[in-house]
Amino acid sequence: MPSAQSPRAVFAMDPVHLPLLFPPSLMARLRQVAEIDPEVVVRDFADPAVASALAGAEVLITGWGCPHLDADVLAAAPRLTTVLHAAGSVRALVGEALWKGGVSVSSAVAGNALPVAEYTLAMILLAGKETFDHRERFRQTHAYPSPAETAAIGNVGRRVGVIGASRVGRRLLELLHPFDFAVSLYDPYVDPAGAAALGAQPMTLDDLLRTSDIVSLHAPDIPETYRMLDRDRLALIRDGGVLINTSRGALVDPEALTDELLSGRLNAILDVTEPEPLPAGSPLYHLPNVFLTPHIAGSLGNELERLGRTVVEELERLAAGLPPAHQVQHTDLARVA
Repeated sequence: MPSAQSPRAVFAMDPVHLPLLFPPSLMARLRQVAEIDPEVVVRDFADPAVASALAGAEVLITGWGCPHLDADVLAAAPRLTTVLHAAGSVRALVGEALWKGGVSVSSAVAGNALPVAEYTLAMILLAGKETFDHRERFRQTHAYPSPAETAAIGNVGRRVGVIGASRVGRRLLELLHPFDFAVSLYDPYVDPAGAAALGAQPMTLDDLLRTSDIVSLHAPDIPETYRMLDRDRLALIRDGGVLINTSRGALVDPEALTDELLSGRLNAILDVTEPEPLPAGSPLYHLPNVFLTPHIAGSLGNELERLGRTVVEELERLAAGLPPAHQVQHTDLARVA
């Protein structure tokens, strides 16, 4: 049972996520350190049914489906000191009023970065073997490729260009270490020594695009990165190159990308698009040089428990009088994802 000093907490998210984020053993652990009612899950801060719970809340445990956190939250929850986000980035979730109000914000974004990096590594390895192209050919011909058809494939010495040393980008760079890739990095916040420490060769964005066989996007979705891969920059990628996007669709000019893919000059592995999802008539659903997935790279299924565990560990630290291990600083949001 929680003690008299345990913080009062309230869930704020789509309740459909609760069972996977906090399975019974983890929910029991959470309730040992916080006073919380699993049956109260806020979807609207103006809902009279949750007013009394919010009035006493010191901690909000948020997740996907949480309403935007701004001045209305502070009005409804005047004792609020802490937001623990059981998901990824809080960039679009937390408004200026909370930052200015001194509310501490912690996020499981580091945990959510792990499956994205794993997905990306898998796609890089498959792309280097031209797996998707050979699958399509095999479906049609039922014949094994000739040595001439496989002469250019393989991952030895293939150059992978990583755009953005975000949490996902950094984890991907770690995962690439055991393989025989040449790795480049573009990130304006990472100096040459920092890039070398990450196992990558620093490059300008244009040079990375010109020299990479596979380009993987991991930059944050901020005004400075909007359409960072426009028509001119996409044209820099070498013929037959592969673009992987597990970040956000807004980083790429969608019309320019569609034109490149329709021409057959480039290949793409897209877990995110703009718009999302693509309209039913989009040609990208049917192009053989496009591998399209429905935003599945981040935490799903049993991976959600890792995010819930992060929140529970933060609550345990809070109850013990320790600082959060995954606190988000407002200034960080301009450069990490």
